[in-house]
Amino acid sequence: MGSPAVGIGVSRRWAWAPRRWASGSHGGGHWSSVAVGIGVSRGGSLGSRRGWAREQLCPCGDARGKFAEPRTPRPSPLCLQKPQLVTGGESFSRFLREHCPVVTETYYPTVWCWESRGQTLLRPFITAKPPVQYRNELIKTADGGQISLDWFDNGNSAYYTDASTRPTILLLPGLTGTSKESYILHMIRVSEDLGYRCVVFNNRGVAGENLLTPRTYCCANTEDLETVIHHVHSLYPSAPFLAAGVSMGGMLLLNYLGKIGPKTPLMAAATFSVGWNTFACSESLEKPLNWLLFNYYLTTCLQSSVNKHRHMFVKQIDMDHVMKAKSIREFDKRFTSVMFGYPTIDDYYTDASPNRRLDSVGIPVLCLNSEDDVFSPSHAIPIETAKQNPNVALVLTSHGGHIGFLEGIWPRQCTYMDRVFQQFVRAMVEHGHELART
Repeated sequence: MGSPAVGIGVSRRWAWAPRRWASGSHGGGHWSSVAVGIGVSRGGSLGSRRGWAREQLCPCGDARGKFAEPRTPRPSPLCLQKPQLVTGGESFSRFLREHCPVVTETYYPTVWCWESRGQTLLRPFITAKPPVQYRNELIKTADGGQISLDWFDNGNSAYYTDASTRPTILLLPGLTGTSKESYILHMIRVSEDLGYRCVVFNNRGVAGENLLTPRTYCCANTEDLETVIHHVHSLYPSAPFLAAGVSMGGMLLLNYLGKIGPKTPLMAAATFSVGWNTFACSESLEKPLNWLLFNYYLTTCLQSSVNKHRHMFVKQIDMDHVMKAKSIREFDKRFTSVMFGYPTIDDYYTDASPNRRLDSVGIPVLCLNSEDDVFSPSHAIPIETAKQNPNVALVLTSHGGHIGFLEGIWPRQCTYMDRVFQQFVRAMVEHGHELART
């Protein structure tokens, strides 16, 4: 897995995509203005500074995260139940139930797309990509490399007009993801409505910047993330600082938190669809259907990302052998483990698994996983470990796939994952003082 990082420079990057505005009819705040089927209609206040049309567009609620009572869903043949909330302390559980009630609501997956693989495959194509204007910054690393950061400053924030104290959310995309991923854009849009600032950490070499050193990235090595966190905190030391990681980005974030404990400038973190045990993830993705639908494609994405910088690696890695890999495990054995100096692939996978470090996490962390996620098998979720750490909360849904969590009849604008993100970050910014660090 690989990618570069560094420089100090500023440019503008745009991530544009079509945007559909709701029709003028009423109806519970759904983007289609109709609340039907198994989808739960989420209302939004008409008082948002974006106006009624914005509220109809996004069922996540109004700018301050308020929600209308969900309509009673129609009977469904699916096995639906409230998420399993696993915490190591009663105070964190009580805090979430009071300030982040979405974690206690039944999740109703899109009725025609409830199966795990369907949720996973269709989410990138179904969900809209809100337009976001980024300010790009390249920062230098100790080894002479560079990291690309994409900032959404939210300079027009009506709630936090002082930039020095405006809450900052660091976002970490998945395996080969960048700031252009739809799930990242949705998090930024939610943060914009709350008045927050966001910065996206693009792993080395994946966001179009040059790779200046023969080094990419992996979820076990947290040096680049530590550099980014230190840099962002030094710019806004008085601002509440949180982080959210998706898939591999969440694994990286948890490994960092497990290594550093409470000695981090982050006040809280959230992860989504994390692979807890890399061996179990690999084994699941190597099953024939999963290999066909996901594994081989992601392997080609990894190969493409490093092949662009092939000239940087030829002295230390057999790139021809890497380009013949047919699975993520083979890629990691031939490239990632060699790149980061692991004697064997097993050594790398052991170090990369965040379940080993969960007991050392020292700040409040909410982790959302679906029990039908083929990328992260439910048997590998560290439930017993989470019960021993008062800073950790696992939210486990029965459906949702990998970064799916689609809900509603036509789930273009807002997912269950977006609503969990919105309520949690707001809860921590506005009420985090109620939780004492352990």
